Amino acid sequence: MRLAIQLYSLRSLERSLPDLLALVADSPFEGVEFAGLDSGLGTGVVADQLAATGLEPVAAHVPIEDLEDDPTAVAEQYRDLDCDHLVVPWLEPAVFEERERLSTAIDRLRSVAGELEGTDTRLAYHNHDQEFTTLPAAGDREPTDAFEPFVAGLAEAGIGLELDVGWAVAADRDPIAILERHGDLIDLVHLKDVDGDRPCALGAGDVPLEATVEAAREAEVSWLVYEHDDPNDPAMALERDGERATTLLAGAGDK
Repeated sequence: MRLAIQLYSLRSLERSLPDLLALVADSPFEGVEFAGLDSGLGTGVVADQLAATGLEPVAAHVPIEDLEDDPTAVAEQYRDLDCDHLVVPWLEPAVFEERERLSTAIDRLRSVAGELEGTDTRLAYHNHDQEFTTLPAAGDREPTDAFEPFVAGLAEAGIGLELDVGWAVAADRDPIAILERHGDLIDLVHLKDVDGDRPCALGAGDVPLEATVEAAREAEVSWLVYEHDDPNDPAMALERDGERATTLLAGAGDK
């Protein structure tokens, strides 16, 4: 396993993307996950900075609407950066409140995945806490977390799961159990800590970080992607949590 950072964590620094990459290059993180690209900034500039810093482009969060609008163009844009993993970061909470809406959402994702075939691009979905909403009973089906039929739909469509362990814990779910049950779908894990339902520094919240990182290693996850949704001091969080993530990774057997 290796360490990356979701660049959304640094958005309040209001620096250009090349400047953010230079900042990350001075941290323990080896890769980056994009949260969009600077408007008007050519991919060549970003590619040159990636090469200069040695950072690996792990994945990119892309809204499902953008992927539905022109999936091939989006894939080509990120392939220019040697980034071949696109992640849908959000679906509306209402999707997970009714079985019919859930089925429609899975069909949307399946359609996008189909459009991406032939582009050498993988598609995944990143959870928050709404995916763990309880679906009501229907016919002979008992109430159940929306998460389980949703993940089953992802698997059938060949779509991966980027597990955000912080949001899973915020929903009162066990990320270790999810990794054990669905590890074959999970290549990326968002390494996040939460205090209740509020993001916090690694080690200051409720996520069993050591056991979670070990479970990710056992599941052969490729990248731990650090994220803090709203740090008071992003530059300080980058340094502090980068060191903590490095320690966690070493404790899981990655020297």
